[in-house]
Amino acid sequence: MTDLLIRDAEVPGGPRTDVLLRDGVVAALGRGLPAAGIPVLDAGGGALLPGLHDHHLHLHALAAESNSVRCGPPQVHTAAELARALAAAPGDGWIRGVGYAETIAGLLDSAALDALHSVRPVRVQHRSGALWILNSAAAHRVGLDFASDPGVERDTAGRATGRIWRADTWLRSRLPDTGPPDLTAVGARLTRYGITGITDATPDLSDESLAALIAAATSGEVPQRLALLGVPLGRTGAAGVTAGPYKIVLADSGLPDIDTLASTVRRAHELDRPVAVHCVSREALLLLLAAFDEVGTVPGDRIEHGAVVPAESLDVLRRLGVSVVTQPGFLADRGDDYLRRVDPADLPDLYRCRSMVEAGVGLALSSDAPYGPLDPWQVIAAAVARRAPDGRVVGAGETLRPPEALRRYLAPLHDPGGRARAVAPGAAADLILLDRSLTRLLAEPTAEAVRTTIIRGRIMFDR
Repeated sequence: MTDLLIRDAEVPGGPRTDVLLRDGVVAALGRGLPAAGIPVLDAGGGALLPGLHDHHLHLHALAAESNSVRCGPPQVHTAAELARALAAAPGDGWIRGVGYAETIAGLLDSAALDALHSVRPVRVQHRSGALWILNSAAAHRVGLDFASDPGVERDTAGRATGRIWRADTWLRSRLPDTGPPDLTAVGARLTRYGITGITDATPDLSDESLAALIAAATSGEVPQRLALLGVPLGRTGAAGVTAGPYKIVLADSGLPDIDTLASTVRRAHELDRPVAVHCVSREALLLLLAAFDEVGTVPGDRIEHGAVVPAESLDVLRRLGVSVVTQPGFLADRGDDYLRRVDPADLPDLYRCRSMVEAGVGLALSSDAPYGPLDPWQVIAAAVARRAPDGRVVGAGETLRPPEALRRYLAPLHDPGGRARAVAPGAAADLILLDRSLTRLLAEPTAEAVRTTIIRGRIMFDR
């Protein structure tokens, strides 16, 4: 259906009203709108909101996670538990592990992973997504000793350690070709959470991956509006898919020099692409800000993660007009580990939220799923409470009020730090209907409150 009348909905900022959807947009609001020949959805006073936008996740990695062994919390906490999890993996071929943290068995290499499982080829991904560790059987199969990719770590004698840093494309080219995973289940999961727009933040998409993502959006596997950060420079999106800012990864395992970074940013700007720059450390952020000072910024330039943002950088970010897409969900997921391992000098700067808003810096919340929790309501709750798994608060001065946290999921895909979208005539009919009032939801954010998700005027989820 493309026409729909929603009766008796609570629209934020106004009284309960009816909302008419026509041809994929909000056509009218008002009491007693005519319903002749139009399907009617009775909201029963539930809140009607713009659909949520997750401005940073990884679709193919999310789909692959369902066929992987969980190698870290909350399922695995010790080396013995990890060994049992790997041994219990179904099948007899490759084992793909995800979510590993050093708290389990230290920084693994091939020898350490062999001690946990040596029978089948195993590749385990660190929970940051930046590192794969291969056991000896896996290293042999991909020819790791003879690899020339700079992401393949070597010891002082030149031998491959089994660690591969940010070389996913190289590794994928040497694994059995199973093709990109089906995204139907991921798209359905997103609709259940009330997510109507997503930005895939995977960098440097291969032709195969790019084609698969476009096909998923075109076929409806992924019904959400979709923007891609990994579209190569000089390429555009396709029908229903937007080429977002160009993703640049500042990996702390090998930061570029400022001239190289400035040249990349300049080239993207010249091709009418803003940049989305992965920054998780103080050093990476300061390098980027220096490059922006040299090259300048354009509307749409953004920082991904902003895991550590020194207080003195806030005025610079505001002056440059750069937004930050951050993930406070990591605090609820692994904040106790941060409190143990992060330099105490960096803790006040960790995943800033409130100070960004107060400084006038554009701020969006996102998941970074599968590396962080996908559920947006968990992320919103984390931004409000900032509680680690052990109950301690990480950065009490950075909490957001619930309405403010929600607004950080409501900005347009092309402007993640911008003004929240509203349910108003002419707006896209990308909406979520709750089974309760907004006040009740904000008191206890939960995905269970999502009753109906509407994308382009069509009901994609209804319970």
